Amino acid sequence: MMRSLFSGVSGLRTHQTKMDVIGNNIANVNTTAYKSSSITFTALMSQTTQRASGANAATGTGGVNARQIGLGVRAGAINLNITGQGSSQSTGNPFDVMINGENFFVVSDGSSNYFTRDGSFYVDGAGNLAMTSLGYNVMGWQVDPETGSIKKDTVSALRIMSAANMTYPPEATSEGYMSGIIDRHDTEVTSANGRVVNFEFYDSLGYSYTAKFVFRQSSDDHIYSLELDKVIDSEGVEVPGMEGVFGGTNKKIVDQEPKSMGFNLGNYGWNNGGNGSILQDTQTPPNNLVDLTQLIDNNVFRARDEVITIDATATPPVTATVEEQLEKVAAAYGYPGDVDGFLNQVYTDGNGVEWTVEQMLLRQGGATVNNAAGAAAPNLNSIFAAPDPTEPNVLAATMTGRSFQGYEVRFDAKNGNFAGIDGLATQTTVTLNLAGVGDGNFNNITLDLSETGMWDNKGTSTIGANKGSNEDDRLGQGSGRRLGEMTGVSIQQNGMIYASYDNGMTKLLGQIATARFANASGLEKLADNLYTSTLNSGEFDGIGVDITASGDSMSTGQLEMSNVDLSSEFTEMITTQRGFQANSRIITVSDTLLEELTNLKR
Repeated sequence: MMRSLFSGVSGLRTHQTKMDVIGNNIANVNTTAYKSSSITFTALMSQTTQRASGANAATGTGGVNARQIGLGVRAGAINLNITGQGSSQSTGNPFDVMINGENFFVVSDGSSNYFTRDGSFYVDGAGNLAMTSLGYNVMGWQVDPETGSIKKDTVSALRIMSAANMTYPPEATSEGYMSGIIDRHDTEVTSANGRVVNFEFYDSLGYSYTAKFVFRQSSDDHIYSLELDKVIDSEGVEVPGMEGVFGGTNKKIVDQEPKSMGFNLGNYGWNNGGNGSILQDTQTPPNNLVDLTQLIDNNVFRARDEVITIDATATPPVTATVEEQLEKVAAAYGYPGDVDGFLNQVYTDGNGVEWTVEQMLLRQGGATVNNAAGAAAPNLNSIFAAPDPTEPNVLAATMTGRSFQGYEVRFDAKNGNFAGIDGLATQTTVTLNLAGVGDGNFNNITLDLSETGMWDNKGTSTIGANKGSNEDDRLGQGSGRRLGEMTGVSIQQNGMIYASYDNGMTKLLGQIATARFANASGLEKLADNLYTSTLNSGEFDGIGVDITASGDSMSTGQLEMSNVDLSSEFTEMITTQRGFQANSRIITVSDTLLEELTNLKR
């Protein structure tokens, strides 16, 4: 009689345990990444009142089965549905991460590693990626500073908001390209000023500059000169020291049409010595405007931005730049504000030798200027001997072309395609030799012109310049950049964390490592959605695995919800309730039988 009582009691206990499991599941129905549990029952034990016997051939009797009376039930196992994927909940928070698959995040309290499916993360005050609930650091792999790729070593805290990561360093521009159409009927291209093409670039400190290039058409309308006019900074101030940084190996004549140049006797005159090296005005007494000898050093003009003293007797002394003095000379010959246009004019002497105005002006100032054959350049004022027939106060000379220090750019006269530079069909690039200019913050810049062409575009040219390479496999490389401020952080499906910056760059900050166990159900539950490894789950090797190695992935802006199925839990609750009620009835009936037994003495 007592056996049934104890069986009923064991039934009550096990069903109460099952109810505890169900209650915990339902309580955590909205817990992030919670994994539901289930319980299985096993028979407790049986009392054998008679053992089984085999058949007796001698007597002809058969075997008899054992007689066993069960003594109740117990909880066999509590199973954790740890591999069951919970539904996704969209949060919009870029630091909320959900694992799709069976891997686990690795987090640390500073001394021990734990595992979780709860991907509710944030960035703490030290810049570390951490759990929102506990502040435990999310562990992962760091970036190798030498290669820039992930180094899969022992996991460590991911400090993604360090001071070094908040900005992206600047870089000097080293490559660029020009593309578009030059229309030979474009009035800008055919004018004396030419078609201006702006090219923006950076120095190594991230400061921006603009190089102003000029395309000018020659008398042969499929040959153009590409010249550097000037370089200005972001505030519009011209950068000094740009003489000689751009151009081919030889001066070239690009305009073969004769042109008369005049010197205005009514306003100016040359004086002092046989060369007449001092430009004066025609006032009484005349004022010395320019002394060419002051502008020349080692047979060349000084740097245009160099400041020289033009009147040491004045208080304070009067100074001017070389450029300002040359502008006065250019104005006297009808080229106000266009020093280069004046200096690059070409004169052909009686022997058929070509000389630029710059060479003749240097000779006039006392410099030694000879051509390859050893012939000396004439003085500039010596070729302006005869007056202009229409203007008696103007001395005239015939110029036979315009020289330039830039590059000769050719296009095919038949199809308009780009045909090379400086007469070489295979040369497609020009170089802006800026290395060493100023404070040395510039790189040399190579410009590719192979994407240009000369076609009819209704009289409008579209040619322009861009930073960076134009090659398909290197697109944008060498474009340079300014200093970048971090504008956002994103986590990829493989756990790699990238920062984006306002200069258009991205930077790999690290990768979230994951752990994978041979028997994930063998993990031991801790509080706060944490797990720890056990002997039956398998050990964590301290390094972890790439989540994509097993086909799993991460989703950002989402959290994994509980995998508790309420409909299943309520069904289990009903069956548990009925089982509990039935076991209580066993005790009640057994008690009634015991009562009848005690009443036999009456």
